[in-house]
Amino acid sequence: MSLYIRREASKLWKRLCAETTTEINLLLENWKYLLAGLVCQYIHGLAARGVHYLHRPGTTLQDVGFFLLPELGQDRAYISETLFTFIFLSFVLWTFHPFILKSKRIYTVLIWCRVLAFLVASQFLRIITFYSTQLPGPNYHCRLGSKLATLPPPESVLEVLLINFPRGVMYGCGDLIFSSHMIFTLVFVLTYQRYGTRRCIKQLGWFLAVVQSFLIVASRKHYTVDVVVAWYTVNLVVFFVEKKLPELPDRSVAVALLPLSSKDKEGRTKEENHKLLNGNGVDPADWRQRTPVNGKILEDGNTLHTDSAMNGA
Repeated sequence: MSLYIRREASKLWKRLCAETTTEINLLLENWKYLLAGLVCQYIHGLAARGVHYLHRPGTTLQDVGFFLLPELGQDRAYISETLFTFIFLSFVLWTFHPFILKSKRIYTVLIWCRVLAFLVASQFLRIITFYSTQLPGPNYHCRLGSKLATLPPPESVLEVLLINFPRGVMYGCGDLIFSSHMIFTLVFVLTYQRYGTRRCIKQLGWFLAVVQSFLIVASRKHYTVDVVVAWYTVNLVVFFVEKKLPELPDRSVAVALLPLSSKDKEGRTKEENHKLLNGNGVDPADWRQRTPVNGKILEDGNTLHTDSAMNGA
């Protein structure tokens, strides 16, 4: 038993080292895009903080979601944030799964470059909309009578730049149309829909996105229009931005570039010699896995046999 554990631990360590080397090389090539995406996240937070100075509390607007969904109340408003945190952390862990699991379908650095591109484009549109018109916030701390509903003029530029993190982010007002929580949720679900492999997780992701939509309205963090606009805006942004981005490289092609174990080398050498003895050339493409087709990741259990499809079978 101890021998098995040591052998598996050794394999896991080698896999982790090889994956870390690959990702570091990709990071050195794409660090500018990642840095730009992170800077834009700060700018988005700065813009949300700035609109709070313009917010003026007033009567909550008439909203169909408020009529249909019972109000959770301040004591249960954490339910919405708990679900969002679960979705966020689950997606982050999935993007790092190639470091541990054998099935390497994506590159962590490249997938985050893509995700940040979707987020930045969506957040840029969001900044334009909530600065165009400031609506009275429906959240509890944004209503009439709340001390947090308005902010006094800043005493210094540093006060604005620091955005009072994290309190300034959690208790912001005025940045309504459209929901930032739905931007992150939909970007994560759409990304896994395209590059994930588990059908059940894809279905669960869409279900949680719908539940998140209802919880945001029920907790009175946003109006229904904020959630509705987010649903079609983020989907359209991802659709058009993804057309402009280069296709993610096939992970299975890069397997040949990774260092091989002695057993793999021996197996390959025997098969290559067998092909040469029979007069057949060795095509490097034969070593590629056949699961990805046309640049898409197929779901588990739905592997296509491309050779038979090409022959009309």
